[in-house]
This record gives sequence, C-alpha cells and structure tokens, in this order.
Amino acid sequence: MRLLLAEDDPDLARSLKLALAEAGYAVDLASDGGEAGFLGETEPYDIVVLDLGLPVVDGVSVLRRWRSAGVSTPVLILTARDGWAEKVAGFDAGGDDYLTKPFNTAELLARLRALLRRAAGRATASLSSGDLVLDPGAASVTLAGEPVRLTSLEYRLLHYLMMHAGRVISRTELTEHLYDQDFDRDSNTMEVIIARLRRKIGADRILTQRGLGYRLGGPPGPEPA
Repeated sequence: MRLLLAEDDPDLARSLKLALAEAGYAVDLASDGGEAGFLGETEPYDIVVLDLGLPVVDGVSVLRRWRSAGVSTPVLILTARDGWAEKVAGFDAGGDDYLTKPFNTAELLARLRALLRRAAGRATASLSSGDLVLDPGAASVTLAGEPVRLTSLEYRLLHYLMMHAGRVISRTELTEHLYDQDFDRDSNTMEVIIARLRRKIGADRILTQRGLGYRLGGPPGPEPA
C-alpha cells in the first residue's frame, strides 16, 4: 500500500515515516501544502495522512482541492489539540477520519487499517484466501497456520493483491502502489518479486493474465484420484 504523509514537523514526519514503513507502507513525504496538493493529484495513493496546519497551503484547502478534482483517496487528518473548528472544517472538506496531536502511533496505524478496510468494502481485519492469511495489524502472513517470512516488497505486493482479490491488476498499477516516489523502479523488479512470492506461497496463488497483469488465485485444488 502506498501512502502520502503530509506533515511539516520534521521530527514527527521522520518518526511517522519509519513507523509506517515498518507497518508495510510505501511512504512519500510532503512538508508543505503545495507539495502535498500536487502529489495527491498526480500520484495514485491508497491512503493519505494530512496535517491540517501545513505551511504554504493549509491542509483544509489542499483537501478541498483534491475532492473538487475528483480525488477520492481516503484521508486521515491530523489536528491540533484545541482545533475543534479545524476538525469540522476538515470533515466538511472531505476528510474521512481524524486524530488529535499528540497521538499514539498504534492508534494511527489502526485507524489507517480501518479506513483501508472501509474503502475496500471489507468488514474483517485480516485478509484470507483459503489457508493463506494476511494480518495487516501484525504485518504478518501465515500459510496453513505456519508463518511465511516475506520481505517488505513481497508483503506489500501480496497485501495489494489480497485487498483487490478477484481483479486483474496490471504491472503498472502494482508498480505505482508498491513503491514510493524515490524508489528505482526497474522494469524487471516486479517479475522477480512475484517469482519469489510464488515460491513462498505456491505458484498457483498468483495467476498471470497474459497481456493484462496478475490476479490472486485460490488455493490449489485437490489431487486427482
């Protein structure tokens, strides 16, 4: 999952980016509203964390511009402790949830997971395909009850496929949602990650739709009698 973090406090931005990366997100950072507004309109994020007190352009104005432009990405807004009027303005501008500073990072991560579930029309916290289970809260994967050790990129790829199970996803879309803005997007990297992931979870789990992309498949069928 790819996330835009719009926060001008350098210390908070640094710690949040680290925590978000450890939770399995590819994170782009914007330190002012002008940069955030541009990135939100031009890059395909899965979710946004938006501080409303941004310099250059305030967060409420950024959010209004996104919604006016048809950007429907879920947005978690960050507000000051006494900023109740700011919260109201943020919701009216199109925000989906909020947190008041200072906040616990674990709560931020839980709210992001809830927003992603809601956006995908899912009610349960974990994602499953047969005996393959991904737990976003723990950033862990099990197969038949046994833990599967994945790299960060493998986990993000599987997470995205499971969030969009049943849909064919192009390599371009996967690339856009797996990597942050600064990552060197080599054209062969995706095939390498998918090949490694297939070795770990089973070749039949990720199906190639020739000329179209990839789709999460079901568990292998029973052996013929």
